[in-house]
Amino acid sequence: MNNAHRLAPLNMDGASFRDLGHDLVDRIADFLDGISASPVTTGDSPEEVRTLIRADAPMPREGRDAAELLAESSGWIFDRSLHNGHPRFMGYITSSAAPIGMLGDMLAAAVNPNVGAWTLSPVATEIEAQTVRWIAELLRYPTDAGGLMVSGGNMANMACFWAARVAVGGQSMRATGRSADGRPLVVLASAETHTWLQKATDLGGLGTDAIQWVETDSDLCMKPAALRAALDEVEAAGQTPMMVVASAGSVSTGAVDPLRAISKICRDRGVWLHVDGAYGGFAAMLPDAPEELCYLALADSVAVDPHKWLYAPMEAGCALVRDPEHLRAAFSYHPPYYHFGVEANNYVDFSPQNSRGFRALKVWLGLQQAGREGYERMLADDCRLSRLLYREAELHPDLEAFGQGLSITTFRYVPAQLRERLGDPETELYLNDLNKEIQARLERGGEIFLSNAVVGGRYLLRGCIVNFRTDEEDVRAIPRVVARVGAETHAELGVALTDG
Repeated sequence: MNNAHRLAPLNMDGASFRDLGHDLVDRIADFLDGISASPVTTGDSPEEVRTLIRADAPMPREGRDAAELLAESSGWIFDRSLHNGHPRFMGYITSSAAPIGMLGDMLAAAVNPNVGAWTLSPVATEIEAQTVRWIAELLRYPTDAGGLMVSGGNMANMACFWAARVAVGGQSMRATGRSADGRPLVVLASAETHTWLQKATDLGGLGTDAIQWVETDSDLCMKPAALRAALDEVEAAGQTPMMVVASAGSVSTGAVDPLRAISKICRDRGVWLHVDGAYGGFAAMLPDAPEELCYLALADSVAVDPHKWLYAPMEAGCALVRDPEHLRAAFSYHPPYYHFGVEANNYVDFSPQNSRGFRALKVWLGLQQAGREGYERMLADDCRLSRLLYREAELHPDLEAFGQGLSITTFRYVPAQLRERLGDPETELYLNDLNKEIQARLERGGEIFLSNAVVGGRYLLRGCIVNFRTDEEDVRAIPRVVARVGAETHAELGVALTDG
C-alpha cells in the first residue's frame, strides 16, 4: 500500500477551488445586485431557523460534496439573514460592507497569516501598521501613536482601558491586581457610555462599582462642572481616577461630549482621557465636523470601529494609544519559546491576543479604493440623509421628532388624537408601549429596520444611517411606513385609551 500521499478531505486542487470560487462569487454578486428588492429581514423565529438548518441533526459521519454545501448554505444565508447592507436598514450601527472588503477577507484567508509577530506575517504586519497610521490621520490624531486592529468597539475600548490601568496603577496591577500605592482605581463616565465599560471594569478586576457616573445635560452630553465635582469626590475619598471616558457619538443619539472642556480638566488634573469614538469618531474627518471632535486629538487613547463608519466587513476595530509604550507595558510577556526579535513590530507585545488574524487588509483596501475624499463624501451623505429624516419626521402629522446627531435621528409615532395629552403619565406609558410594538412589527415586516433609544423615559424609534446604499427615496419612505404601521397598531392597542 502506497502511503506517500495523504488523503485529506479538506484539500482541494486549484481547478476545483476555481470552479467553486467562481460559482460562489456569482451567487454573492447576484445577492448584492438584488439586495434592494429583497426584504430587510424575513422575521423568522428561532425555531424556524433551527428547523431550516436541521439544528438537531448529529454531525455527519461522512463528508459531503463541497459544491452542494456551498449552494445550500449560501441560500440559507442570503434568504434568511438580516441584511444590514440593505438601503432601508437603519437599525444598529452596522454598516453596509464594502465589496472590496469582502474580497480582502478572502485574500487574507488564503495566506492565513498570524499577525502576532513580524516573522510570521511580514506584509500583514506592515499593512496593519500603515492602516493604523491612516486611521489616526483621519481622526486628526498623532500618527506616531501606538495602535492595533481588534475585533470591534468593545475590544478597542478594552485595550485602551487595560493600557490606562497599568499606566496609572503601575506594573503591580498585573501582578497583584492592586495599584502601586494601594489606592483604589475609579473610572469616571456618563451613563450614556456603552456597556463595554461595565465589561472592562468587571474583567479588569476593578469591579463595576469602580465606575463613577457623571451627570449629563439635556442633550445627554457630560457636564464639565459635574466632572470636576466627581473628581473632587473621588480624590477626597482616597481613590485614584484611573481614566475619564468621553463619548464621540453616543450609541443612542449620536451625542458628542464637550471634548475641549473635558480634555482641559483631565490635563489640569493629570487624569487619563479616553474617548469612545467607536461610532462617531470618524466624523472628525469631515470639514464640517462638530467642533468638539476637533479635540479628539487631545485624548490619551481613542477607540474607533472601521466596521461601523468605514464600511469594512466585520470584524474590524482599532485602538489608538498616544504613547505606544503604554500598550507594551500592559500586554507584553516573553515566554522562552518566543524568538521573534525586537528589530520589527511584533503585535503580540501590544495586544491582548497572541494569535491574530489579518483584519487590517479589508480596511486598508477600502481606504485606498475610496481615498479620503471618497470617505468624506460618503460620511457627509449619511449625515445629510439623517438630517433629512429628522425634517421628514418633524413635518409628518403623526410623528414627533426628538433629536438628530451625526447620522442618528430619533422620533416616535404619536396619534393625532393624543397630541394634546402629551406629558400625561398614562399617555406617555401608552406611547412607550405603542412605539415598542411598532418597532417589533417593523422588524417582522421586512420593509424597513429601525432600532430604539430611550431618552427621558420616552421609548423612541431610532434611525442610524451608516450605509452607502441608502438614498433620499429610502429616507422619505421611513415616515410613511412608520405612520402606516403605527396607525394599524394603534387601532388594535389604543381603543380604551383614546375612548377614555
